[in-house]
Amino acid sequence: MIELRTKEFWQTTIALSIGSLLIFANVYFTQPILPILSEEFNVSTLAANMTVSLVILALGLSLVFYGPFSDSVGRRGIMIVTMALATVTTFLAAFVPTFEWFIVVRILQGMFLAGLPSLAVAYIGEEYSQSALSLAIGIYISGNTIGGMFGRAFSGILTDMISWRFAFIAMGIVSLICLIFFIVLLRPSKQFVSKRFNWQGTLKDYRSHLVNRELRLAYLIGGLHFGIFVGHFSYVTFLLSSPPYQMPSSLIGLLFLTYIAGTISSPLSGKLATKLSKSICIEIGILIMVIGFMITLASSIPAIITGLLLNCFGFFFAHSTASSWVSSRAQTAKASASGLYLIFYYIGGSIGPLYLEPFWNFLHWKGIVLGTICILMMTAFIGLKMRKIECMHNSEPIRSISHL
Repeated sequence: MIELRTKEFWQTTIALSIGSLLIFANVYFTQPILPILSEEFNVSTLAANMTVSLVILALGLSLVFYGPFSDSVGRRGIMIVTMALATVTTFLAAFVPTFEWFIVVRILQGMFLAGLPSLAVAYIGEEYSQSALSLAIGIYISGNTIGGMFGRAFSGILTDMISWRFAFIAMGIVSLICLIFFIVLLRPSKQFVSKRFNWQGTLKDYRSHLVNRELRLAYLIGGLHFGIFVGHFSYVTFLLSSPPYQMPSSLIGLLFLTYIAGTISSPLSGKLATKLSKSICIEIGILIMVIGFMITLASSIPAIITGLLLNCFGFFFAHSTASSWVSSRAQTAKASASGLYLIFYYIGGSIGPLYLEPFWNFLHWKGIVLGTICILMMTAFIGLKMRKIECMHNSEPIRSISHL
């Protein structure tokens, strides 16, 4: 087993974080340039949002396959092959002639990008000791934040300097470099035990996870939170590109440097989860997000930046904790359990802009804040349910199946 803070711990964790950077830089690459894509292809704001949402949806749906398939053939090889194919589609996106083809390539990209996030947490759960688990997941998820932050800033700056097509070519080169480092640094699985692959068993695993109350609560929190997180970051690009702000895409891309707060909060939540209960950590993250959204209503640039920083901090604080909740409490088929969390997570993210569109149309940014607060009230209630489970079972994984 990989023990906490050993050389092997840091080498393997850094490899997973580099892979995570590749994945999430590509997933969110179009987000800061949505107004430019809307104008160039002459499509609506909602259609432009689909260049992010459909990637996330394809990623989420693909997780249904990768998790159980890896239970049979292993994790490392699948992660490497899918990352390589995703890199190819990054290059292809630079040369599409129409918006329709652009969407097709982005959907294919989402399918390939699903390989690593569907398996990384399961890999950690198998290869790392229990004492190293929470910190490793926290650092890995901080790679998500760095990737999302880097991809958005990179695309915004290069689009302003040259063009969005050149930005995709440059991102393809960066992805290739990340892939090489990932292959060199990630150690082969040593604790993996192969299971015979069959869909009947896979569906049975998914069903057992879905009816497990502990896991289901975490799935709901992940999906609902990610929906409003993706949605509000998409609409803030339209807010800041229009009067009175009229910010160029390079500055909007730099605004996503607020993701640095998530890079800090993910490992922090892992450390605090060893001292506080996971449900309390989730509630802390929700409270921070509520404060952040309320601050953005001040409408000034400093207030919006402050609010986005708090939103990133709170979101990744709660997400890291919910993800580790699943990994630590799933008793069998850990890859399927973690994969199901991510399926909820990414499907939630894909419908976030669709959910917030009516709020944007009727109340503009105030509507976005209203829509997000409604969701956070729901997840706060779910967090209380998780707290009751912890109190009842003294923080031990539940052995029986129960229902809400």
